[in-house]
Amino acid sequence: MIDAYSLLRPCLFSLDAEQAHHVTLNNLDRAERLGFLRFIIPPIPQNPQKLCGLTFPNPVGLAAGLDKDGRHIDALARLGFGFLEIGTVTPRAQPGNPKPRMFRITPAQALINRMGFNNDGVLPCVGRIRQSHFWQNGGIIGLNIGKNASTPIEQAADDYLSAMAAVYEVASYITINISSPNTQHLRTLQDETPLRELLMRLSEARKSLADQFGFKRPLFLKIAPDLLPAEVVLIANLLLEYDIDAVIASNTTTLRDAVQGLEHGEEMGGLSGSPLRLRSNQLIVALQAELQHRIPIIGVGGIMSGADAKEKIVAGAQLIQLYTGLIYRGPTLIKECAEALALPP
Repeated sequence: MIDAYSLLRPCLFSLDAEQAHHVTLNNLDRAERLGFLRFIIPPIPQNPQKLCGLTFPNPVGLAAGLDKDGRHIDALARLGFGFLEIGTVTPRAQPGNPKPRMFRITPAQALINRMGFNNDGVLPCVGRIRQSHFWQNGGIIGLNIGKNASTPIEQAADDYLSAMAAVYEVASYITINISSPNTQHLRTLQDETPLRELLMRLSEARKSLADQFGFKRPLFLKIAPDLLPAEVVLIANLLLEYDIDAVIASNTTTLRDAVQGLEHGEEMGGLSGSPLRLRSNQLIVALQAELQHRIPIIGVGGIMSGADAKEKIVAGAQLIQLYTGLIYRGPTLIKECAEALALPP
């Protein structure tokens, strides 16, 4: 598998980044359907992690954004992830932002994207999850939900409530994404008044859904890496106040200091990959200082090696997620991270 990806990567990188994304996933699906993946993917160390009422087979997960619509679940699961996060999905289908909207910055091992929550809508995604063998066999699938671009920010909570109700039965956990920089005004939901209102309404709605279905789904919150120290303190306190089960740190950054002067470095959108590593780690440390292990942290951002994964755990995360590292390293990164996290401290 390592040799295959090293051979294929120059071809993929000759394509537009979004086109290469679809080509890769479609061919991964084909390999899974033909049964090839089970023979070429090496075993992943079992390293169960229990948190939020779930048992994760290993602590290495797929971050939201790579499979927005749940079209590639079984193929991605075959790569050895301990869990998958699907989305971001919105209540209604939307095309996202105009193309081109994804850019590689290869010298920095980075991506900039301004996708804008392009997706088919929440209900088709839920249908695909139900049809996947991974879900049917008890695999952990988180659903990352957001608001539609056409919904006024003052009515954003209605979209989150609608999406949460739609995914509640099938999701292993539900992630509230208020931190993408690619939907206008979305990050203002991290401010105290709108965030308090949003979390209060979600908490109340979850109680009703738990009564309806007979179980309580974990709620996670995904936050931006560009928060000020006082904002981190505020968010940590609100997470505890409204019984949010975990926090994902972090989404992409809007800062460009690490890619200045590089081709595509000034494109609008969120920057991910290696330049995000330190900022994400600093956010995890700041969150843990406030949370004191009362709720778990999922670390994501700039993981390009097993050593990077270990850094996230040392900083205070309990699980990690990969995205951009997969683009540059390929599936071998999953095994490398799982092995690094299986080693004693």
